[in-house]
Amino acid sequence: MVTTIQISTELQNALTKRKLFDRETYEEVIWNIIEDTMELSEETKKDIEEARAEIKAGKSYTLKQAKKELGI
Repeated sequence: MVTTIQISTELQNALTKRKLFDRETYEEVIWNIIEDTMELSEETKKDIEEARAEIKAGKSYTLKQAKKELGI
């Protein structure tokens, strides 16, 4: 279902400033804001902890190392 809402010019300006690119819709901007305020899922929290453990164990590359490995 699609609906129309009324917002103030001030809110429209604030949403416009949050656009990542010119053609991004206000709906996309609002979804991004909502996503930013949502709590991370348990799976995401687990993935983050695993990534931190890998970094701590030295199982990661610096940007410089990755460039060298790829010949960039």
